[in-house]
Amino acid sequence: MAENGTWVTEFILMGFQLQAELQLCFFFLFLAFYLITMGGNLGMIMLIQSDSRLQTPMYFFLSHLSFLDICYSSVIVPQLLETLGTDKMVITYERCATQFFFFTLCASTECFLLAVMAYDRYVAVCSPLLYTTAMTPQTRLGLVAAAYAGAMLNSVVRTACTFSISFCKSNQVDFFFCDLPPLLKLACSETRSQEQVIFLLAFLVITTSVSVILISYLFIIWAILKIRTAGGKAKTFSTCASHMTAVALFFGTLIFIYLKGDMGKSLWEDKIVSVLYTVIIPMLNPMIYSLRNKEVKEALKKAFKRMSFLS
Repeated sequence: MAENGTWVTEFILMGFQLQAELQLCFFFLFLAFYLITMGGNLGMIMLIQSDSRLQTPMYFFLSHLSFLDICYSSVIVPQLLETLGTDKMVITYERCATQFFFFTLCASTECFLLAVMAYDRYVAVCSPLLYTTAMTPQTRLGLVAAAYAGAMLNSVVRTACTFSISFCKSNQVDFFFCDLPPLLKLACSETRSQEQVIFLLAFLVITTSVSVILISYLFIIWAILKIRTAGGKAKTFSTCASHMTAVALFFGTLIFIYLKGDMGKSLWEDKIVSVLYTVIIPMLNPMIYSLRNKEVKEALKKAFKRMSFLS
C-alpha cells in the first residue's frame, strides 16, 4: 500500500537524478556500453562456435558466460536507457518483480558458472591426462544445467520473499532498477524474516561459489609451483589469469553490495558499484578473455583474414 492507503501498482525509478545535459550524456554513454557488450559477447559466442580449436570444455563454459552477460545487461540497461532518454521513470509492480527475478537468475547463474569454470581449470591443470575423459559433453551439460537449476531455485525464493513485503512508505525507488536494497527502504511491514532468508541465500550462493573457486585455485597454484621451468609456470598460469580477473571483479562487487551487512544504507555507493557489475563487467569480460588468451587471439586473426578474403 502507498501513503494514501491504495495498493502499490507501480514504482518510480529515480535513477541517478541528474541534470538534463548530464542525463543525455549518460544516455549515450550507457548506450555505447550496451552496444559494445552485445557486440563483444555475441562475437565471442560466434567465434567459439565457428573455430574448431575452441571446441573445448573451457570455451563451452565461456560461451555460456557470454550468453549470461548478454542476458544480464539486457535485463538492466534497456530500462536504464528508457529512464535516461525519455524521463519515463514508471515501472509496473509486475514488471519490477519480473526484472528482479531475471536479474537474480542471471547473477546467481554467473556465480555458479564461474565456480564451474574454476573447477574446469583445476581438472585441466592438475589432471591433464584425465581432462578429456573427465570433462565429457555430458559432464559439461550437467554442470551448466546444475548452475541454472540452482540459480532458478534461488531466484524464485528470493523474489517471493522480496515481493511478499508490504510497500507503503512510498513507491519511489531510489535506484536505476528494481534491486533489493532500495526496495527494502520502502517497506512498511516487518522485514527481518525476509531479510534473513534473502541474506542466507546470498551468503550460500556467494560462499559456495567462492569456496569452490578458492579450493580449485589452491590446488592449481600448488601444481604450478611444482613445475620446474619458468616458461611452463607462466604458460600454465596464463590459462587461468583471465578467469581469475573476471572472478575478482564480479565477486568483489557482489560482496560489497549484498554481504556488507547494511543493505540500502548508502545508495549512492550501491549505485556506482551496481553499474560496475550490471554494465561494465559484462562489457569487459570478452576483452578480458580475448586479450589474455592466445587461442582466442589466433581465432580472431583467422576470422578477420577470412572476412577480408571474402570482401
